[in-house]
Amino acid sequence: MRRLAFILGTSIPTFVFAGEAQKIDSGNTAWIIVATALVMLMTPAGLALFYGGMTRSKNILNTIAMNFLAYCVASIIWIFWGYTLAFGTDISGIIGSLEHSFLMGISVNDVWSTGNIPTLLFVAFQMTFAAITVALISGAIIERVKFQFWLLFTVFWLTFVYSPIAHWVWGGGFLSKLGALDFAGGTVVHINAGIAGLVLALLVGKRKDYGKKAILPSSVVLTVLGAVLLWFGWFGFNAGSELAADGIAANAFLVTNTAAALGAISWMITEWIIYKKPTLLGAASGVVAGLVAITPAAGFVDLFGSIVIGVISGILGFIGVFWLKKKFGYDDSLDTFGVHALNGIWGAIATGIFANPSVNPAGKGLLYGNATQVLIQIEAVLATIVYTAILTGILYFIVSLITKGARVDDESETTGLDEAIHGERGFEL
Repeated sequence: MRRLAFILGTSIPTFVFAGEAQKIDSGNTAWIIVATALVMLMTPAGLALFYGGMTRSKNILNTIAMNFLAYCVASIIWIFWGYTLAFGTDISGIIGSLEHSFLMGISVNDVWSTGNIPTLLFVAFQMTFAAITVALISGAIIERVKFQFWLLFTVFWLTFVYSPIAHWVWGGGFLSKLGALDFAGGTVVHINAGIAGLVLALLVGKRKDYGKKAILPSSVVLTVLGAVLLWFGWFGFNAGSELAADGIAANAFLVTNTAAALGAISWMITEWIIYKKPTLLGAASGVVAGLVAITPAAGFVDLFGSIVIGVISGILGFIGVFWLKKKFGYDDSLDTFGVHALNGIWGAIATGIFANPSVNPAGKGLLYGNATQVLIQIEAVLATIVYTAILTGILYFIVSLITKGARVDDESETTGLDEAIHGERGFEL
């Protein structure tokens, strides 16, 4: 009888708990709400000012508008069909189903299993990632693109490029099944945007006066302010990607800050040695380079890994901006490829080298006995590059046909797009 009573006594609670629905974790939910707000700040404020300050005064408003409206368009596309394409039920490892179009079937009480946060909060968090990814592309083609082309391209690119790649890596697609590690967006965000930016820059062509006269930034002060806002928002970007308020999130926060600081220092020192001037613009660019490189690794690497990643990121970004672009002669206006693609590639591969299982059991890199992880990371990088390059090129021609060209006329480019397109000025001189 005692044995029977013991069995019943220990079994009944099991049956009760098995029947309970998942409960929302209030601590994790509070943190991800904050993280979502931080990442939101990155696009229409941080990136807009970072890019706006680097462009000429006659185009600063158009540059900011491209970022501002990219966020607005992405916000709508994501809830209409982008989210379900990225995170809907997997179809052959390539794309998500349309079951959650317009967020159908998702209620306020639904719980996302990772972190036990509301599913609607996960939708909002991922929406901010989609928005900044497409906005990053604009830096490669500012000062010469039709505004209507940009808006329509944003719709197409989010649908046919961003959403599928997000599904491959984060939504249960083939790269996820392969074991690719991308904590917060090395492949999904930075390689994706950097390659798309390079393709568009090559197809749109150079600015009229590119290489013929100095093209100076309108305000280094605005760019530095933008870099600081990006740095601030990036804590939500990286630490928030854990979807929980825990030790991995804390580690991601710390290594993100470390890599960003070292990226700024290594870029500045490299510039100082070669050009004898440690510019603030270079330091601000180095911060972003470090942030990009640590993004895929943030939840997997320890402090040592972040130090190596950060130091190399600044040097690599400098090479991309001051050597590679000059060597091949392309006009990537604000160095989307040189900073984001190159450091996204470096960060993705570095994740395969430095992923420390004592930080996160889900990741084990070369230094900890898993050389295969590097090969998997390279495969993910190559898959992203090839798909993004081909699809971006195709979408460029399709959207160009609809908008009767991608490029503004010569008069508008000479006048400046602020007045020619928006009828406004960023600065009243």
